Amino acid sequence: MEAKKMNGGKVALRVAVCVITALLLVVFAVYGVMWILVHGPSTTARRLFVLSVKETSAGGFLADIYLNENEIAEILQTGEDKSGSEMDSSLISIPTKPDTPTPGSPADSSESLLDPDDSSPGKPDTAVTPPDDTNEADDGIQVIDIKGQTFHGKMMVITDPTRVFVGVPDSYGADSSGLTVAAMIEKYDCIAGTNAGGFYDPNGQGTGGIPDGMVIYEGELLWGDPNASFSIAGLDSNGLLHVGQMTGHQALEANIRYAASFGPALVVNGEAAGGKWGLGGGLNPRTAIGQRADGAILLLVINGRSIDSLGATLDDLSAIMLEHGAINATNLDGGSSSIMIMDGEYLTNSAYIFGERVVATAILVRKNEE
Repeated sequence: MEAKKMNGGKVALRVAVCVITALLLVVFAVYGVMWILVHGPSTTARRLFVLSVKETSAGGFLADIYLNENEIAEILQTGEDKSGSEMDSSLISIPTKPDTPTPGSPADSSESLLDPDDSSPGKPDTAVTPPDDTNEADDGIQVIDIKGQTFHGKMMVITDPTRVFVGVPDSYGADSSGLTVAAMIEKYDCIAGTNAGGFYDPNGQGTGGIPDGMVIYEGELLWGDPNASFSIAGLDSNGLLHVGQMTGHQALEANIRYAASFGPALVVNGEAAGGKWGLGGGLNPRTAIGQRADGAILLLVINGRSIDSLGATLDDLSAIMLEHGAINATNLDGGSSSIMIMDGEYLTNSAYIFGERVVATAILVRKNEE
């Protein structure tokens, strides 16, 4: 009996040694891959690695392992930024009677393919190819497949911009919690939604109870210093999308009814906000909102942090929005918060390992009353 116990102990010890050895090998392999990305010959790979991890709440420390503060700061610098440019509202024509599809009639659906060989930020050559299985829509919403060299995702086109608004949880504060996008959709009895603004998220453990920047709901400033300037996505009473920097006072004076904060602006007055040098950004899950000249709202969510979709840069978002006719557009919170849901179906994948994150705000789409 004693011999059996000794043999069992040796087996357990050997198994433990094998497991620990395997884990160490994985750690060293990952460390080696990241070292090659940072110190290898490709400056593009180094830049994408640093930008990608620094955009996350929990993974930003990875860049600090390999590079000093000055090296990281140099990489994080971006080029020309036009996100502070004044919007020209005359470029948008909000329809008084939204031209929504008749119930039962088919709506065009198309698949967007960004040309991976184009390196100019914001305006790559693109090709639009209708898919074989065009979906029908009878609710004034069109869903488009979006594909690029390193990503895929979905764009939702809402013909009537007045159906779009910012949803909020019941309360904000240190003792409050946000809601998932699915819960926001249920709370307001909507048909669709995405995540919206950022929130306090130390080490990726935030509860969505403390928003970043400002939050405006039904014309009331629910959160944020009214005198501080924030990058916002705001919708006024006419359904006009406002993007760029704005204080709470300015937003309320502009008759903005709903707003959430993140940024930066991606497209302003029909031009890429990053200018000649682009906005940069790493490869991550992304969410964005834009508006076409006919007033239609564009909601975009890109899958990321997976083998089949690494993610998109900010310049990728600008390019997609421009391709689909956006006059103005802005980046929303991304990463593990990015999600798109319509009619109870998850159109994109969450990068959050525990399912869907709770968020401070959501972009929601009311059901079609026609």
